[in-house]
Order: sequence, then C-alpha cells, then structure tokens
Amino acid sequence: MNSLLLLIISIAVLVIGYITYGGWLAKQWGVDPSKETPSHTQQDGVDYVPAKAPVLMGHHFASIAGAGPINGPIQAAIFGWLPVLLWILIGGIFFGAVQDFSSIFASIRHKGKSIGHVIEQNVGAKAKKLFLIFAYLTLLLVVAAFASIVVGTFNGFTPEGDIVPANGSTATISVLFIIIAIIFGALVYRKNAPLSVATVVGIIAIIACIAIGLNFPIYLSATTWLILILIYIFVASVTPVWILLQPRDYLNSFLLYGMMIAAVVGIVGSHPAIELPAFTGFQGINGNSSLFPMLFITVACGAISGFHSLVGSGTTSKQLNSEKDAKIIGFGGMLIECALAVISLIAVGILFADGAMPNGTPTQVFATGIASMIAAIGLESAYNVAYAIIILAVSAFCLTSLDTATRLARYMFQEFFIPEGTDPKTLTGFKKVCANPYFATLVTVIIGGIMAAGGYAKIWPLFGSANQLLAALALLAAAAWLGNIGKNNKMFIFPMIFMLIATLSALVITLIKNVVAFSAGTATLSTEGLQILFIVLLIALAIDLAIEGCRVIFGKKKTA
Repeated sequence: MNSLLLLIISIAVLVIGYITYGGWLAKQWGVDPSKETPSHTQQDGVDYVPAKAPVLMGHHFASIAGAGPINGPIQAAIFGWLPVLLWILIGGIFFGAVQDFSSIFASIRHKGKSIGHVIEQNVGAKAKKLFLIFAYLTLLLVVAAFASIVVGTFNGFTPEGDIVPANGSTATISVLFIIIAIIFGALVYRKNAPLSVATVVGIIAIIACIAIGLNFPIYLSATTWLILILIYIFVASVTPVWILLQPRDYLNSFLLYGMMIAAVVGIVGSHPAIELPAFTGFQGINGNSSLFPMLFITVACGAISGFHSLVGSGTTSKQLNSEKDAKIIGFGGMLIECALAVISLIAVGILFADGAMPNGTPTQVFATGIASMIAAIGLESAYNVAYAIIILAVSAFCLTSLDTATRLARYMFQEFFIPEGTDPKTLTGFKKVCANPYFATLVTVIIGGIMAAGGYAKIWPLFGSANQLLAALALLAAAAWLGNIGKNNKMFIFPMIFMLIATLSALVITLIKNVVAFSAGTATLSTEGLQILFIVLLIALAIDLAIEGCRVIFGKKKTA
C-alpha cells in the first residue's frame, strides 16, 4: 500500500465526516451561537476565561493529544494496518468526535460544569458520586503514568551514570518554553497585544529555545526531576488559566502542527510503500493478543478517549467564547488527532521489515519513521534535527496532558465534597478542607507522585481500559441529558454499548491474567496486586453507573 494514497484517502474521509456528520449533529442538538457561554456569564479570571477559537483549539488539542495518538496506533499495528486504519476513521468520526463534541456542548449548557454534574442532573446524585470516583481514579493513573514518562524524558543520566544529551536538551527547552508561555500570556491577556503579532514572536522564541536547549542541556537525576515536576503541576493546577495553561498549550500546538506538516511533507515527497501487511490475523503478529477487544483499547486516543471528555467539560467548556466554536474544537480537534494517528500508522508501517515490528519505544519508532521520510527527499542532513524535534514535541505534549490531568483531578476531588447548589465558601469542617483547591491538588499530586515513583509500567496496562471505559460513561451522560430535553440521542446508543462491552472485556482478561499469575507465584502485590485492586473498583463502579444511566436512557427511570 502506498503511504501517500493512504494519507489522502484518510484525510478526505475525515473532512467529509466533519462537514456532514459534524454539521448534522450540531443541528440535531441545537447548537446556538446567540447563547452566551459560561466563559462570559461566569467569568472569574481563574477558570472561566473567554478564549479566541485558535487559542482554545491550541489548549484543547495539546491537552487531548499527549502521546496517545502516537503510541496507540503503533502498538496496535501488530494486527495489520487495515483494521487499525478502519478503527481510526470509523471510531474517530462516529465514536470519538461525537463524545468530544457532546461533552463540550453538554458542559456549556450546564454552566461549564463537569460531566459528573451533567450525570447528577440527568441520572441522579448517586450516579454522580460513582462517576466522580471513577474519573478521579482514572486521572490518578494519568498523572502517575505521564509523570513517570516525563521524568524518563528529562532524566539526564543512564543507570550506569552516563549523561544523556538528548534528555538534557529536552529538559532545557521545556523549562524555557514554560517561561516563554508565561510572557506570551501576559502580553496577550494583560497588555492586549494582537494575537497575530504575539504568535509570530512566540514561534520565533520557540525556535530560540530549541537552539539554546541543544547547546545548553540540563542534567539532573530522575528523583530530582520527579520532585520538580510534582511542584510544577501543583502550581499549574491552581494558577489562572490565562497565565500558563492557555498560552503554553496554544504555543505547544504549533510544535504539533509543525511535526504533522513535516510528516506530510515527508510522505508526499518520498511516498514510501507500507511494508506492514494489511491484516496479520486475529491474534496479531506475536500470536498472544486478541483483535477483540485489544484493538479498540490499544488505539486509544487515535479513535476515542474518555480523557477527552474530562478536558472538554473540565477546562475547554469554561473558556469557549461561542457555542459555534464547540464543533470545530470538539469534533474537529478529534479528527485532527485521527490524522496524527494515521501518520503514526504510516511511520510504523514503512519500518516493518523481515516479518517483525521495528525496535524501540513507540515514540522512537514514530520519530525514526518521520525523520527517515524527510531524509529520503534529499534532506539527509536534517535527519538528526528532525528526530530530536519530534522527540521534544511528544515530550511537550506528555507534560501538557500531565498538568491538565492534575487540574481536572482537582476539579473532581472538590466537586465530590460540594453539594449541588452550595457555595463552597459556606462549607465548614472536613468538607471545607476537601473543597479547598490547594488541598485537593496536594492530595492528587502526592498520590500520583507515589505511584509514579514505582514506574509507569505498573499502572500503564490499566490506563487504556480505564480511559476507554470512561469514554463509554461520557457517552452515557450526554445521551441521558439529550433524551431528557427531548433531543435526538440515538447516535450515542451503539458507541456507548460497544465501548462498555469492549472495555469491560479487556479488564476481565487482565484480571484473569493477574489472578493466574498469583496462583503461579509469579505476581507481586506492588504490581499485579495494585492492578487487581484498581480493576475490581473500576468494573464495579462502571457497571453500577451504566445500570443507573440505562434506566434513564431507555425509559425505566426518569429524572426531574
């Protein structure tokens, strides 16, 4: 299969899906640009801050992307390029984009509140508590996993004590990038600098940061970086969004756009053949996996991700300037991520050789594939620079997802202890302490940090299933709300049921494997034991919540 032909077909399908299905959904749900959004009606200068569509798209896209659309398709490629591609396109348009769009829209129609609040209003108070616990557990997995990944990217030393120049440069550039973002935010939001001028200056500053980082790397140990990163995400979670979150993610998005443009140039210029077979079998190349349900779990953010619903209803909805922006940011943002997933699939596909997948981590495979295509068009000298910048971009998005997840976990923790309709300022005692943003953030950072110290490998196997199960619950919440207000919600039924079945199946498979490992005496409490605990909690919470929601959706129970 020619890589250029595959890319053209994919982009055409995604564009058609956005115009037709995205436009149809907006009409069905009643998107109304004349309605004021919560960023205006509840503007507080901290969380509720109106943002121009390009700026908000940058935040939203940078937050939802992370390493997911790169890691997922590359790992799922063991089943062949065709099933992965079909799931990216079909899942992205009819599952993921529907979830992302509806999560943002449902939230802005509920005063910018979270999906948990939407569930409380349309399913019940018990369901809200169940969802908040489930979402918080999932976010702890996100914080722990991405903190560990970022530490690994910044760690300046090998286990033997040798320095790692690439990691040192990445660390320097990332630190400088944060400083540039703060300056950018001050210029745009406090000095009213034109966005276009500030953007040009910001991009030039990013290039300068890269040049400085490549020449002046910072070498610190993994332990030191973990402490610094935990301090950073604590501060980032409680500061006003205009200071760091909005400007950093907006500028960050240019790294990703640039990376995608470079990939497209490489594909168009070299258009290499995809050596990976179209289909390798239901058990994959290694013979020890299963296409169902693992394909639909592994691709993750490349097709659908529950984390997106938390971003959309947690931060994006509080900054949406107009309801008309919900489609381009929610539906469109997901489809751009699908395009990145297709590029990732092409990268691994062209490196497949001698019946084996390429060596290295998914990020390394992605960087190698893209850099190789760029070199193939006569830019051999640009290989090392392209490789380094791609690694930097992926690392930057992991850091973005990390502090966004921390802020969202803080929202969830606070919301659990604040009764509906109650002003947090009137709370007393234990609830007042737990509703405090600084306390809620501190608890999240400490637990996430402890889990991260053990290495992401111990909790990463659960992230995919928990994340996709969260997507099913977000679809359930939107379906319940639209049904209660008399709008068409049939587009949610099949995606919701399918994701419930797929994710619960994956969790049960993992649970059985861990129990068998304990029986054989090859398991440990810190790894398999921790996984079993999380799996049991996630399954119990999800089933209970699904039952409550289905009673509303299918008419056996009605909310007020």
